Amino acid sequence: MHPALLLLTDSRLPAGGHAHSGGTEQAIASGAVHDVPTLAAFLKGRLHTAGAVTAALTAAACAHAASTTTAPITGTPGTPLWGRLDAEVDARTASPAQRHASRTQGRLLLRVARRVWPSPVLDGLAAESPNPHHPIALGTAAHAAGATPEEAAMAAAYHAISGPATAAVRLLGLDPVAVHGLLATLAPDLTAVTAGACRAAVHQDPGWAALPACSAPALDLLAERHATAEVRLFVS
Repeated sequence: MHPALLLLTDSRLPAGGHAHSGGTEQAIASGAVHDVPTLAAFLKGRLHTAGAVTAALTAAACAHAASTTTAPITGTPGTPLWGRLDAEVDARTASPAQRHASRTQGRLLLRVARRVWPSPVLDGLAAESPNPHHPIALGTAAHAAGATPEEAAMAAAYHAISGPATAAVRLLGLDPVAVHGLLATLAPDLTAVTAGACRAAVHQDPGWAALPACSAPALDLLAERHATAEVRLFVS
């Protein structure tokens, strides 16, 4: 993995990722997640649905960012099409609360990435779409940092489970070693999801309509319930 992706997946990066539980807080409130085994089922389901979609969209954004540097003249194949890719993310994010959370994280990540990895492609994204979805910001930042679409997809897939896992430790007081052991057991799933995301994404630019659209109704419902909760620790 490209060393820069260690920064992109680090919860200490000041891009707001630590404030989002990815549905874990409401899953705990509902009783669906209450120990390490139930957390394992939640994370695996999240990885193969929302995580797979996010990984593919992130890989597509990284690949498209690379293409914009080859022919940036309007009307050529290298023309930035961030608005179209943004619409594909919208179409795959049924929950308004999740769309809001994605854009919040995307905006913050774009702001940080432009300072850490100054790049014309990040400036172009900010000019065309100043409030991008998180996968678009992550894929573009990964390209600016020198990573490949495959590496960007892996970062997205890992982010889809590492943040929720950390939230579960904080909310339930779970043994952090046991939870990290759980994440280690998901390594083959991470590899499989990343490979599938790249097969779907890297050669689809700009035919993004064919990207994965796995649904996760339970995550949508948890997100909407969380948005109206009177007491909550995490933003989402």
